[in-house]
Amino acid sequence: MLSNTIGKNIRELRLNRGMNQSALAKQLNIRRQTISAYERNVSVPDIYILIRIADVFDVSLDELVGRKP
Repeated sequence: MLSNTIGKNIRELRLNRGMNQSALAKQLNIRRQTISAYERNVSVPDIYILIRIADVFDVSLDELVGRKP
């Protein structure tokens, strides 16, 4: 399921950069609990948040959502 991949990728990217949920949330101007919900697959970020997350981690949207070329 795509939403499982998104949450897993957000968590992996965040941890690979030594960033905690609070730091990512601050950069995105959203609550830490929202990041947690994304990572636990309780909710899925909308396209605007996905774009901002991809920008923070300097990855493409395809990479972030787990699409393979």
